[in-house]
Amino acid sequence: MSAYHEAILVVEDDSQIRNFIKYTIEKEGFHFWGCSNAQNAMSLLVTENIDLLILDLGLPDYDGIEVIKKVREWSDLPIIVVSARDQDQEKVLVLDAGADDYVTKPFSANELLARIRVAIRHLYRSGEMKSNFFEVDSLRIEFDTRTVTLDSTLVHLTPNEYSLLTLLAKNAGKVMTTDTILKEIWGVNYGSDTQALRALMAGLRRKIEQTPGMPHYIITEIGVGYRLRDA
Repeated sequence: MSAYHEAILVVEDDSQIRNFIKYTIEKEGFHFWGCSNAQNAMSLLVTENIDLLILDLGLPDYDGIEVIKKVREWSDLPIIVVSARDQDQEKVLVLDAGADDYVTKPFSANELLARIRVAIRHLYRSGEMKSNFFEVDSLRIEFDTRTVTLDSTLVHLTPNEYSLLTLLAKNAGKVMTTDTILKEIWGVNYGSDTQALRALMAGLRRKIEQTPGMPHYIITEIGVGYRLRDA
């Protein structure tokens, strides 16, 4: 059994799936809380010390996206959505609403646990981001000096390339949607033209990826956005 002690709230109205997740996470040492509707979920989030939320979208009382928005009004709690809705636009809506990740049903225990571990790392790393660096494999970002090194060699980035990389680093392991990145880098009035972002990403990858066409650090989530590896 793993040494995890975090408490995970699973909001899922299908009892078979809820029990499957319960068995999966308890086997890894996580503490399980479960319920079948949004109203009970909100009560548990307020009264219990929950570290991570696993949320189905198709709840009997509220749509899961509304739950995400309500939680994000007062908490940065990691949220993983599990849903049978697999359209790219649905994933974008969920992530833009504030979810950290999206798992499409049906899913395996190993896939779910991998996503949970990423979310837990992000939970603790969000506090670490107040420190002065981020590092994964051979890539290191020094926030105080705004320097980036790869295999201890200085990488020269443009201001926008640096802004893009640090945005992804501060959300490492989390999918950042294209619209979110556009707004963060170029501002809310920039629009949704992705050509500039694709060009910026291509330039950044040429500088930090050994094989830009098969990226190791920045992973494309097709139809949704990008994710920076965090381990």
